[in-house]
Amino acid sequence: MSRTVHSEDVSFPRGGDEIRGYLALPGEGTPRPGLVLIPDVRGLYEHYRDVARRFAGEGFATLALDLYSREGAPELADLEAVRRWIAGLPDARVLADITAAVDYLAGRSEVGGRAVGITGYCMGGQYALMAACSVPRLAACVSWYGMLRYAETNERKPESPLAMASRLGCPYLGLFGEEDGLIPLADVEELAATLGLAGKDFTIVTYPGAGHAFFNDARPDAYRPHVAREAWGTAIGFLRDKLGACG
Repeated sequence: MSRTVHSEDVSFPRGGDEIRGYLALPGEGTPRPGLVLIPDVRGLYEHYRDVARRFAGEGFATLALDLYSREGAPELADLEAVRRWIAGLPDARVLADITAAVDYLAGRSEVGGRAVGITGYCMGGQYALMAACSVPRLAACVSWYGMLRYAETNERKPESPLAMASRLGCPYLGLFGEEDGLIPLADVEELAATLGLAGKDFTIVTYPGAGHAFFNDARPDAYRPHVAREAWGTAIGFLRDKLGACG
């Protein structure tokens, strides 16, 4: 479904800092379900602004969060630099920023008391799942190829997503590629087993022939158009079911 979309850069306070984001809104005036979008490790670049507009076109008031509002987006030359950057991000700070984003979006008149969900990609998918296990108010989570296991835990990374999974607080949809070099299928299977034993409301889909970042059409090396279309339809159907029909 396609709608007129209005978008703007926004900011909101959190712990003395100003957190930035990109808000994409369906054109109609009726309050709509909210959706917080967490980008991948490279931050809030144009691809995720476009994805926010796509979600808004489907009827969700979408806030794409800039996790690097303080320090600016990193320059990451290779996979090792990516790993070092992710390892250095303090989870407590990120999850507190997400909590503030959820509260900000829920308080917007365009949402007007409707349910709020979360979605994220790669590192953002990891944090979407972690938020679904720890952030109040969330009504649904869609995680796109979010990493599940930490190589080690420490004060910045006290608990991996897999360790948190039994505390899932809302319905969860996990979308993974079977050929993802960053997320072993064994981790995905462990996630499913943990959620099943805990009696959680969840769906996990794995796509043959797809690796990491299969939805990212800004990365021709990773993008898989057929899988991306199928996963998008699954995600939109799930969000409409769990957050309420968008009309």
